[in-house]
Amino acid sequence: MSGYCHSAPGHPIHGPYHDSEYGFPVADDRVLFERLCLEIFQAGLSWLIVLKKRPALNAAFDGFDPARVAGYDDGDVARLLADASIIRNRRKIAATIENAKRFKALQVDHGAFSHWLAAHHPRDKADWVKLFRQTFVFMGGEVVGEFLMSIGYLPGAHHPDCPVFAELTKIPPPWMKA
Repeated sequence: MSGYCHSAPGHPIHGPYHDSEYGFPVADDRVLFERLCLEIFQAGLSWLIVLKKRPALNAAFDGFDPARVAGYDDGDVARLLADASIIRNRRKIAATIENAKRFKALQVDHGAFSHWLAAHHPRDKADWVKLFRQTFVFMGGEVVGEFLMSIGYLPGAHHPDCPVFAELTKIPPPWMKA
């Protein structure tokens, strides 16, 4: 477990994410898709860079609406690669578009991506990674693990002595219910 609970509180960028999003349960498919994509964009970079670029990424990717992103074509890829306000990595952009298509298919098959997640819970991290690698592209252990911690499917987002951890116990996220 990282020291995020010790370094993020009070930080102008990390603090709000730590205090109100990280580790909290998420049912909204658009938010789930955004989080998955942000974790992909973070690979090899700092989380601070991603959080700083998050508004620009949301604007560039139509609010991470999976249906819209799934329809992106070569012109959209060129537009994204030319946008200096976002993380311009061709593989990550291509993965975002391909994953939008796969995400959309899961929504059709399961009624919502959140239902697909719930149907596969609980699992340990290794089993989640295997499932995500079979289902999506650009899925390393860190991407999958951080995504699932960020939405409350895996433990570890907050230290037990973190005030946010106490708030989470009132909700509780899926990993606490398992």
